[in-house]
Amino acid sequence: MILSALPIGDLATQYFADRDIFCAGRVQLADLDRVGKATGAVIQTTTNGISEACLGSCGKFEEVQLGNERYNMFTQCPQAKTVTIILRGGASQYIEEAARSLNDAIMIVLRAVKAKAIVVGGGAIEMELSRYLREHLMTIKGKHQLVMSGFAKALEVIPRQLAENSGMDCTDVLNKLRQKHAQEGEAGTWVGVNVLGGTVEDLFDLFVWEPELVRMNVLQAATEAACTILSVDRTIRNPASEQQ
Repeated sequence: MILSALPIGDLATQYFADRDIFCAGRVQLADLDRVGKATGAVIQTTTNGISEACLGSCGKFEEVQLGNERYNMFTQCPQAKTVTIILRGGASQYIEEAARSLNDAIMIVLRAVKAKAIVVGGGAIEMELSRYLREHLMTIKGKHQLVMSGFAKALEVIPRQLAENSGMDCTDVLNKLRQKHAQEGEAGTWVGVNVLGGTVEDLFDLFVWEPELVRMNVLQAATEAACTILSVDRTIRNPASEQQ
């Protein structure tokens, strides 16, 4: 098989066909890179000096039609480092949404593998932080206690929103979470909202994990945004621009 980023003429195509060699022209450079990673082939800029070390290997090559499109499939590659996922849908917005969701899922798994520490999702880490802050603020005097109490209350927005989006009673869910995190000690540390089962339980055993770094960045960004908003002491309105 020969793939080229430039068009292949009729004479060269017939030459390859007589020798049972498949050829394709006008292949995107991104596709050439993926094929090279899958088969172990090396992209060449000239036909001179080509050796066997530059060639790739593929166990099976076939042309498959999916819907109205035809695809060239390279499978059973011994040195494969890539995987192709074909997304199909009734409308472009569905495909784009599926692509974004799939990319988010792959990237979070990749970061979780590379991360040194993980925390439990489902609002468990937010409720545990909220519990810790409520206990710590009892040792603080003055107005700082009100600030810390507001921060602890803001952390409960995550499990509240998860419960509301899944059709659960958010007030009842928050009460159960506060009780388990306060009374069960270490056993209740990872108790969160199970949106699939509609219950409150230990999500560590259900593998609802996320990298610690991601959650730290989220809390830091949210805190900085809140501080920026609170630092604004005056707003200027331009009535003329509002009328336009």
